[in-house]
Amino acid sequence: MDMTRDKLCSLIKKRQSIIEAYVDARTTDGYIVRLFCIAFTRPQDNQIKKTCYAQSSQVRSIRARMVQTLSDLGSSKDLKGLVKDLISAPIGEQIERECSGIFPIKDCFIRKVKVLKKPKFDVSSLMEWHTDEGTDVGTAVAPVAEEGLVAGAGGRL
Repeated sequence: MDMTRDKLCSLIKKRQSIIEAYVDARTTDGYIVRLFCIAFTRPQDNQIKKTCYAQSSQVRSIRARMVQTLSDLGSSKDLKGLVKDLISAPIGEQIERECSGIFPIKDCFIRKVKVLKKPKFDVSSLMEWHTDEGTDVGTAVAPVAEEGLVAGAGGRL
């Protein structure tokens, strides 16, 4: 999974701080994934000043909260559940809520996910995925009888 370049470029603006974090997490089924997160500072509600730069200590504490949230997310489920959470759950909004006490941030996204290591291939675990004993749940489809050539249908007569 990866965020496109034009989306990233549209988020980056002047007079704000970029906060990036990454974490390596081991899923419950043995995959090691690296999750990358990006966030931007925003001005406070009644701010007059143009810039909204965060101090380095604030950036470090926000990054620590990001790493904690991402490691909890990555290590709590298997790979299929992790992908489902990344697609559907608003993880960026959760990080924004957690970090709002340190410094207001906006546009928090999981920008990239890499699979670093796959688990060792195991035939018994593969067979656990396919335990339906080969039962067919579909219905039979009747074959379509071909009709003769029709004038004007593109065939030569």
